Amino acid sequence: LGKTHPDTLSTVMKIAIVYKNRLKDYGKAEELYQRALEGYEAQLGKDHKDTKECARNLAIYFADAGEKLKLRKIIDKYPHIIIEQPAFEDYL
Repeated sequence: LGKTHPDTLSTVMKIAIVYKNRLKDYGKAEELYQRALEGYEAQLGKDHKDTKECARNLAIYFADAGEKLKLRKIIDKYPHIIIEQPAFEDYL
């Protein structure tokens, strides 16, 4: 399918979740989330549901990691992702 195919990007995002939640390898998780998000934006556009889902997952990662500046950038770019997400309360 190729590195930038949406199905490949979906797999990359799912692997990022595993790195974050199961393996606790936060650096690798962030790298994979970023790769997936960049690919989704390039292939599907900023407003596609898959791009938004990936942005939301990356934002949750940043909130959990205490990466306030990175979280702010994601929220500014994707303001709709903060709906009903307790991790974002300080940023509303």
